[in-house]
Amino acid sequence: MCNHEAGSVEQAAQRWQGKVDVIGVAWNGDAASFNDFISRHSLTFPQISDPQGDVFAHFDIPGQPAWVIVNANGKATRVLGALEPADLDAALNAALSA
Repeated sequence: MCNHEAGSVEQAAQRWQGKVDVIGVAWNGDAASFNDFISRHSLTFPQISDPQGDVFAHFDIPGQPAWVIVNANGKATRVLGALEPADLDAALNAALSA
């Protein structure tokens, strides 16, 4: 997620609370930058640092921004690039319906 998306992702995390778990994964940057980003955008959903890129490699994600939506059956859908709020809601609805 980037600076442009942070606010809308936080809103989505609040809107979808109890239906989906939103987890941010940071790949690049140091701990201070990671913590500053979370603080600056008042993010309340869980964040993990993935400096080795293990999570990204597992889902075959070449870079940020990107999304991986995993439904209750474990099926993962990758979306490369940023998502506007309506597109994010549509993707989450599709995952819940699958």
